[in-house]
Amino acid sequence: QVQLVESGGGLVQAGGSLRLSCTASGRAFSPYGMGWFRQAPGKEREVVATITAGTGTTRYADSVKGRFTISRDNAKNTLYLQMNSLKPEDTAVYYCAAGAQYWQLPSRQSAYWGQGTQVTVSS
Repeated sequence: QVQLVESGGGLVQAGGSLRLSCTASGRAFSPYGMGWFRQAPGKEREVVATITAGTGTTRYADSVKGRFTISRDNAKNTLYLQMNSLKPEDTAVYYCAAGAQYWQLPSRQSAYWGQGTQVTVSS
């Protein structure tokens, strides 16, 4: 199975930017559909963005469209999330996820997960 390690979280002021990275190991990275999820205190984990294997088609939650960009570098086995114009409501633990099987996108019910990285946006 694949192992995922996130980095890049931290504290930032509203309007600022952060870039999260997720490095994969253990299995070939390129056939995995990948995604970023987040979970705020007292709330359910929600999908932020996904990117398919192969074509690299991306999708975003309405709340982050136009502000966040998901991308992948298969040569580096790394997934990214560029977050711009951050808002206090973006504060959460952000999780990298891989589909449970090759060519599948991750979902809340079926995925490999990283350990999470905290993002805190101050007002």
